[in-house]
Amino acid sequence: MFEHCPPHRPQKIKLFVYLHKKSHHYLFYVENYVILCPMENKVSNELTEQDYAFMKRAIYLAETGMNSGQGGPFGAIIINSKREIIGEGSNSVTSTNDPTAHAEIVAIRNACKKSNNFQLDGCTIYTSCEPCPMCLGAIYWARPERIFYASSKYDAADIGFDDQFIYDEIHKENSHRSIFTKQIMQDDSVRIFKKWAEKANKTEY
Repeated sequence: MFEHCPPHRPQKIKLFVYLHKKSHHYLFYVENYVILCPMENKVSNELTEQDYAFMKRAIYLAETGMNSGQGGPFGAIIINSKREIIGEGSNSVTSTNDPTAHAEIVAIRNACKKSNNFQLDGCTIYTSCEPCPMCLGAIYWARPERIFYASSKYDAADIGFDDQFIYDEIHKENSHRSIFTKQIMQDDSVRIFKKWAEKANKTEY
């Protein structure tokens, strides 16, 4: 049975959602109904049924990644301006021995690879938890248009993922940071920067 999107958010929505490209609609399986939702051509800051479905997908990735032993309970997806999923990721820090393999980072890498671009212009990131400082920095470098998150950084801190100390470290002078930090050979490094500034055929980002 097909119905058009209701103006309110359904209380129970299953995880399966896919794009019906021929009709340019999304199909949402909600209990015993199939809800037919037209694609949005323009990215808006107003929440839609699609936003909740995409967040459900991110939360699903967090749970399945955790249950499979891939890593911590975090998941993320990235959609483009056509509302197509172009990148997904689950935290895989412990399974890959990569401390940077947070869900958002993995999703960004996959999205950039699929789109063959180092920028995510017009894209939206849905992440199961508020991004940590590292992921937030990566997100800003990737330059998507919007970020949605579910759990807060305080929720994460309650189960042992407390990033507040990193926020605190950023504002400290080098001499007061918990990891020894000292600047050396600045002139040698700045020399390369000057060459970059003068480079004619560089790809800026």
